[in-house]
Amino acid sequence: MPRGDGRLTHDLDPQDAGPQDACGVFGVWAPGEEVAKLTYFGLYALQHRGQESAGIAVSNGRQILVYKDMGLVSQVFDEATLESLKGEIAIGHARYSTTGSSVWHNAQPTFRPTAAGSVALGHNGNLTNTAELIELLRERDLELGRSAGKGETATSDTSVMATLLSSYPDRSVEEAALEVLPKLRGAFSLVFMDENTLYAARDAQGIRPLVLGRLERGWVVASETAALDIVGASFIREVQPGEFIAIDEKGLRTEHFAKPEPKGCVFEYVYLARPDTTISDQRVFSVRAEIGRRLAREFPVDADLVIPVPESGTPAAIGYAEESGIPFGHGLVKNSYVGRTFIQPSQTLRQLGIRLKLNPLRDVIAGKRLVVVDDSIVRGNTQRALVRMLREFGAAEVHVRISSPPVKWPCFYGIDFASRAELIANGISVDEICRSIGADSLAYVTLDQLVEATNVPKDNLCRACFDGIYPVALPEDDLIGKHLLEVQDTLPLEVI
Repeated sequence: MPRGDGRLTHDLDPQDAGPQDACGVFGVWAPGEEVAKLTYFGLYALQHRGQESAGIAVSNGRQILVYKDMGLVSQVFDEATLESLKGEIAIGHARYSTTGSSVWHNAQPTFRPTAAGSVALGHNGNLTNTAELIELLRERDLELGRSAGKGETATSDTSVMATLLSSYPDRSVEEAALEVLPKLRGAFSLVFMDENTLYAARDAQGIRPLVLGRLERGWVVASETAALDIVGASFIREVQPGEFIAIDEKGLRTEHFAKPEPKGCVFEYVYLARPDTTISDQRVFSVRAEIGRRLAREFPVDADLVIPVPESGTPAAIGYAEESGIPFGHGLVKNSYVGRTFIQPSQTLRQLGIRLKLNPLRDVIAGKRLVVVDDSIVRGNTQRALVRMLREFGAAEVHVRISSPPVKWPCFYGIDFASRAELIANGISVDEICRSIGADSLAYVTLDQLVEATNVPKDNLCRACFDGIYPVALPEDDLIGKHLLEVQDTLPLEVI
């Protein structure tokens, strides 16, 4: 019987899902430490990056044990399970699916046997040349594997990478990685391991984040600095674009497999990363507050109160209030524990819509001219319902301000947006969107102002979802997409 997955998403309307990131990854090499528990808490800090499945792989020097399941980190693991995962090296993964369906056999870490042992792999991002890699597998008579014990075929780009890494009988995993990594295109921040070594790698553009930290008796790699903080690791530096790292008893080794061409994802600053994370020496909360200040300067309005759409709109709303001089207030209360559920609401409850997740404070907003700050608009259904609800609770005016430019293009590098046809900003003007959602006014921060707020050079950021300029070439439409490997019905299979 299916169970509610308890996703703590920012989605207010399940039919108007916001942008979702691909995954969070974590790896630790720390002999003498409880590496499974460190990984658990690291994944706990990265839960916002993926809420569909979670997994941990641990090596004790002789063998790798993998435990994974569908659900949140706190649902998948308990004290007894973590106690059974003994070892000196661990990697962990929290997944949101961008290639391959959200099913058990696509949960990570992905495990493959090698000629000398085994390899486990976790991946944040999305490859753009998966079809090309599949052809490479066929040319070499290699086969994607079925998940052991489940009889189902893995259909993710991560499975393709793991198969390639395990396919060199005369080479170590480290040597195989230096052969495979240059063949990958798209976005990938990887943590992987064999029985004795922890590895990390980041694509040449560095699209998805990856950082390196130091423990008193070991090393940590993670998607965000917030995960280092929660396990008591000190931040050393970001893993560089095109860099490959190996960590074992001999220490840390690093080399570049590709020339760095930095194109970090600008949407990390807008929405994806935790506000307490640091990217490119910038605290994400501070960047979001600065975006709000720039929004206020670009698009001022006479109003009585600035309120955020919690939680993702809060830092920008604080910045807007500071710059405009309009008081900041909490006019909406969010129930953080209403995620997706397999329990279907009755028609009466369905009509409540976003009231299941947000409830206005009538005495705060009644009679007020409101500035409502949110991070993005996808289809517009959520904002339309929100504006209507605020008016029903007595708001005199509703002025919507968005802390990102209009999203007009899909992401192929690890964020699951709606299709281009579903994006409300694709094809209609801001004024038309304003009328569609019923607001008194609507404004988005401009791309130039967003970029300036990050303090990162524009040419070092991936802005494709806003301007359609993709830093890594894309294949034909039929050779890319979430379910690419699920329609490849001629794919060779092998039970492993």
